[in-house]
Amino acid sequence: MAVNVEAEENRVRALPCWSGEVDIKPLSGGLSNLNFLVRDGQNRFVARMVGNDEPLHSVMRFNELAGLKAAHAIGLTPGIVYNEPGILIIDFVDGKTYDAEDICNIDNLMRVIPLVRKLHEEAKYHVIGPCLGFWVFRVHRSYAHVLREGKSRMVPMLDHYMAVNDELEDAVGEVKMTFCHSDLLSANFIDTGDKIWLIDWEHSGYGARLFDLANIASNAQLPEEAERQMLEAYYGTAADDHRWRRYKAFRAASHLREAMWSMVSEIHLDLDVDYVAYTQENLDAFDVAYEEFKKL
Repeated sequence: MAVNVEAEENRVRALPCWSGEVDIKPLSGGLSNLNFLVRDGQNRFVARMVGNDEPLHSVMRFNELAGLKAAHAIGLTPGIVYNEPGILIIDFVDGKTYDAEDICNIDNLMRVIPLVRKLHEEAKYHVIGPCLGFWVFRVHRSYAHVLREGKSRMVPMLDHYMAVNDELEDAVGEVKMTFCHSDLLSANFIDTGDKIWLIDWEHSGYGARLFDLANIASNAQLPEEAERQMLEAYYGTAADDHRWRRYKAFRAASHLREAMWSMVSEIHLDLDVDYVAYTQENLDAFDVAYEEFKKL
């Protein structure tokens, strides 16, 4: 069922958190949520129409809220102004929303890495109440079940992807878990000049810090030289062969995750997004990343 934008605007307008008449405009760019820019007098906010829990994508709204609050407590993300089931009202950040080219700029990337390291080292002390874990290989297996049940066009390829999934998981081995973002699309970084903010906490939870780094790289299509600089900046030392292979396994898994997210969205989401094209784009990137991993 298509989203009724006018009805959602009226729902936002009727919220009790406003102090006067509000002006509402849709924000572009979301792959799974409808967002609005709301002006209330001189103040601006973002209204995220997050909807209900989405178990198909392992998204639970209590978890998103916990992640957002933990990240806000350490100054990484804008604060919550108001929330009720299905809606988050968040302070607006006036800055440049990054794209892949911005992340590939090494100066920007070197500013992003301390932000991510701060998240990994400090947010865990501010997670209150229940919090999910994020293990990309478990996500893939869950998606495979959903795709088979939904008779996806991709069912003939699932056995192959699940075999690769096991191979990559074995290559990663054991990890020391910490609180992670787990969905580091370039567009989730906003640069105000003096600071970079991190937004969108739907998939946050306890996971592998190396996956977050691989996720930055996969979403921005970082070249190898930038990948190595990123890892050295994060860890303070050049990646040895063991870390590099584990990282490359996570990078391939990150591309597969985005592709399988899109496969599921093809059959379960009804937004104005060409999910079939997005699936293929990410499968192409996965093929390249997996071949790079196999050469190690």
